[in-house]
Amino acid sequence: MYLPKSFEPPDSHTLQQFMQAHSFGVLVTMTSQGLDGNHLPFVFDAEPSPYGTLRGHVARANPIWRECQDRSEALVIFQGPDSFITPSWYPTKQETGAVVPTWNYIVVHAHGTVRVVEDASWLRAHVEALTTRHEASREAPWAVSDAPAEYIEKMVKAIVGIEMPIARLTGKWKLSQNRSERDHAGVVDGLLREGSESASTMAALVKGALDRR
Repeated sequence: MYLPKSFEPPDSHTLQQFMQAHSFGVLVTMTSQGLDGNHLPFVFDAEPSPYGTLRGHVARANPIWRECQDRSEALVIFQGPDSFITPSWYPTKQETGAVVPTWNYIVVHAHGTVRVVEDASWLRAHVEALTTRHEASREAPWAVSDAPAEYIEKMVKAIVGIEMPIARLTGKWKLSQNRSERDHAGVVDGLLREGSESASTMAALVKGALDRR
């Protein structure tokens, strides 16, 4: 990933927090048919240090797990908020006109070697962890144990685990940091005037990057 210094993330802990908050990623692997991408929810474990481990699962009917049995190298991409940035928001446009549109975004790339897991206990623990993570905030959270035991056993047999200790972790925080302070502030104001939830989210991120200067 091309990463100019101005768009480097704050620190590795921020990258880990991002993967936890935006846990639906794209597993990219090289297969006998060429590059393949699978969109999966992941559970992040901070161990082993320094980058942690990603765990997910795929349907047993999905051929990707057979392609990964030889401990293939893989990339998992986590995408965050993004927004089109019009140059009309830059004070520089009024002064020189020498501006162009761009796109702001946050993304994290996790690299590692995939291990395929078929152990029933591992898979049961994984789906319980995944369920707990996303049901915890609900008023009446659903638990794996709410379903009949024989049904869960059947469902577990229909999936295969994917585990990837992270060997390299990179991210890109493209939040108008390469613009002047005035243009940067103009982006925040423009996004807030857009009024959408996604624009407001991006405005807060851009402002945070401006405050860290």
